[in-house]
Amino acid sequence: MANVLNILSQALTRTPCSSFLFSPSISLPPPSGCRYSRIEECSTTISHRNMYSNARKQSYVFSAVPPTSVAVSSVQDLYEFICSGPLLDKVGLSREKIGESIDKWLLCGSQLCRLFQINEFNLNDAQKVRIFHYYIPVFLWCEEQISQHASTFKDGEDVLPLMIGFSAPQGCGKTTLVFALNFLFYESGRKCARNCATISIDDFYLTAEGQAKLREANPGNRLLEYRGNAGSHDLSLSVETITALSKLTKEGMKMKIPRYDKSAYNGRGDRADPSTWTEVEGPLTAILFEGWMLGFKPLPVDAVTAVDPHLEIVNNNLQAYYDAWDKFVKAWIVIKIKDPSCVYQWRLQAEQAMRADGKSSMTDDEVMDFVSRYLPAYKAYLPTLYSEGPSGSDPKRTLVIEIDEGRNPILAN
Repeated sequence: MANVLNILSQALTRTPCSSFLFSPSISLPPPSGCRYSRIEECSTTISHRNMYSNARKQSYVFSAVPPTSVAVSSVQDLYEFICSGPLLDKVGLSREKIGESIDKWLLCGSQLCRLFQINEFNLNDAQKVRIFHYYIPVFLWCEEQISQHASTFKDGEDVLPLMIGFSAPQGCGKTTLVFALNFLFYESGRKCARNCATISIDDFYLTAEGQAKLREANPGNRLLEYRGNAGSHDLSLSVETITALSKLTKEGMKMKIPRYDKSAYNGRGDRADPSTWTEVEGPLTAILFEGWMLGFKPLPVDAVTAVDPHLEIVNNNLQAYYDAWDKFVKAWIVIKIKDPSCVYQWRLQAEQAMRADGKSSMTDDEVMDFVSRYLPAYKAYLPTLYSEGPSGSDPKRTLVIEIDEGRNPILAN
C-alpha cells in the first residue's frame, strides 16, 4: 500500500492538481467512424470556454489551501473508488496495476468529461460510476485485446484491425459505450496515426423498400413486419463493408460506411443517403461492431416455436448470420441483463430523446408495439448467449458485463 501511495503522490507531482483532469479549449474533429448524430454533434463542436473558466476558479481554490495534502487526498479517494469497481477482476486489473497507471485513468477521465461536457471537478456518483467503473475499465480491456492481436503478426506484416463485437440489448447504453471507447481510441491514437471505426448491425438493415418486400413475403409474421429480427438485414452489404474495413491497414486508405436513419418514415427507418455516410481512414487499429442480436445462435425448432411460432422463420434466417457477422469478431463484450422487459423502458427513453431533439420518433404506444417484436428473440436466444457465449467466441477473449436497470455494471453472481 505504501508503494501505491508513493505512486499516487508522484502522479500528482507530475500533473498539477489544477489541470490533471482538464484540457484547455480545443476544437475536436469527429472520431473516425463515429455514427452517433446527437452525441457526435457535441464532440465535433465542443467549446470548452465555460469549462475552462470553471477550472480556473477551481485552481484558485486549490491554491488557497495546503496544496499537496488536499490534492493527494483527492487522488487517493479516486484511487479507492476505482479499486471498488465491479469489473476489475474481469479485466485483469489489480490495485497495484491501477496505482501504476493512475495517470492514464486521470487522463481518460478528463477526456470523457470533455466529451460529454460534464464538470470533471464536481462529478456526481452516477457520473463517477459510469466513467471509472465502466467506460475506462472496458477501454483498458480492449487495449489489451488489441495488443494481443497485434502480437500475432510478424514484423513487416500489415496488422489487420481487430474486430471487437458488442452484444447487448437495445437501450442498455451500448451505443454510448462504443462512442466513448471510440473517442478514447481516437485520443490515444492521434500521435501514432492509428484509427478506430464503429459499425452497428443497424447500419445493415434492409432499405425501406427491401423491408416492405420482406413483409409481403411473410404475411402475418409480426416479427418480420418491421426491421429488427434476423432476415431484415442486408448480409451481403455486411460482408462487403466488414471485408473492406479490414483492409484499411495503411495511411491514406479511405472508405465510407453505410448508415441507417432510424427517424425516417416516422421512426420505421430507412438506409441513409450515401452522401451522409461516415468516411473512415486507415490505418485502423480496431473495428467496434455493436448490435442487439450479435452472437445469437440458431436453436432447435422446438425450442424457438415454444417461445413464439413466428420465430421459426427467424431462426432459419439466423443460420446465415455467423458467416456474415460473427466469424469476423475476434473479441467479444457481452452486456448481460436480468430481465428483457426493461428494454421497453430504455427504448421509450431513447425515442423521447429523439423527440426532444426535434427528430421524428415513435409514440409511446408504437414503442410498446415495436419492442414486443423483439422480446421473443430475447427470450429464446439470451439464455444460450449468456451460458455458452456468442457464436464462435473464445471464452478467454470474451468479457461479460452484467448491468442493472440504471445501465451500470454490477458484480455478477
